[in-house]
Amino acid sequence: MSRASRTNKPDVKVVILGDMYVGKTSLLHRYTERKFKDTISTVGGAFFLKQWGPYNISIWDTAGREQFHGLGSMYCRGAAAVILTYDVTNWQSLAELENRFLSLTDTANTDCIFAIVGNKADLTDALAQEPEPESERWDESQPVVTCPTPPATKQVSREDAIALYGRVLRYKGLEEKACLPAERMCFETSAKTGYNVDILFETLFDLVLPSILKKRSEGENATVDLEMPMEVKKTKTGCCAGQI
Repeated sequence: MSRASRTNKPDVKVVILGDMYVGKTSLLHRYTERKFKDTISTVGGAFFLKQWGPYNISIWDTAGREQFHGLGSMYCRGAAAVILTYDVTNWQSLAELENRFLSLTDTANTDCIFAIVGNKADLTDALAQEPEPESERWDESQPVVTCPTPPATKQVSREDAIALYGRVLRYKGLEEKACLPAERMCFETSAKTGYNVDILFETLFDLVLPSILKKRSEGENATVDLEMPMEVKKTKTGCCAGQI
């Protein structure tokens, strides 16, 4: 992240939610650093500030571990878009989005945009196994040898994701006909190869820009001050909760 980006406040917030091991952090690394990293579980949350034209967009990576579950609603506060992420080879990871994570979005903006994202598509789809152009840097003087990965069982179909998108809209009290179509907001990605990762983030960035412009035209402060002191309180179990 550049020094200039660090000193700028974000104009809008995008949050990535999902269970452990679905590849949330790897998706963010793939998009921001243009490479795949084997990562450990995120503790709490982390964010990256992305410059998109004249605007700054903060992308929040949240922990999937249940012990950090209570922090999710704080990270979602004021979010303009939420990426609900699952593993295409793990049905339970899709179920957890509805059972554990959807309620965390109650603190997001009322006009929040939702994307349903099935990661690890390279494990089930031969098309997703091909590296995206310029997604990896390698020595072109050396031959590139690839070994096809035996296909894993795909437990979550695109139709399952589209059905979840409809349930998310109903949970938020929204009419499907008045919202973005499910076909446009359900993605299958691979953080490992870069498949559809740029398309995912850049689609969302384009969609949240009108929200920024609307707030600016109304004279509202559309920024989230990351330097604002957190209001911390003790819970019954002795854990701390803060306001973000």
